Amino acid sequence: MEKIPLTRAGFDKLDAELKHLKTVERPTIIRAIAEAREHGDLSENAEYHSAKEKQSFIEGRVKELEGVISLADIIDPKKMSGAVKFGATVTMADEDTDEEKTYQIVGEYEANIEQGRLNMKSPIARALIGKDVGDSAEVRTPGGVKTYEIIEIAYK
Repeated sequence: MEKIPLTRAGFDKLDAELKHLKTVERPTIIRAIAEAREHGDLSENAEYHSAKEKQSFIEGRVKELEGVISLADIIDPKKMSGAVKFGATVTMADEDTDEEKTYQIVGEYEANIEQGRLNMKSPIARALIGKDVGDSAEVRTPGGVKTYEIIEIAYK
């Protein structure tokens, strides 16, 4: 199976979520199911069905996280330098508007655009990878082609 690249922070966050699901959420939902069973007829018991649905979600997420963690390849961006690659924090300017944006290129399980973490498979990240400071990156968007100039590359 293919390794899944993660930063240390991304790995730690997934690992913490997994521990929380196993030690807090799972026992809580088991108690809720037992309590709902005590209410009698399960076929018309909304609490029971809701608890079973939540249990199914928790178990699915536990399996997903266990899979990701078992395949994790933890990459330390601080040990890298040079052109844009996984872990790089890139500051770029839109060549049309001069608006600056800063993103860190991370794996899909830790990507969060609102927090400035781009999935390495996203169109913007793919356009940036391999480029250096001063280079231009063309990104095809639904609104047309956008061009960005790379201002800074940092590995934090």
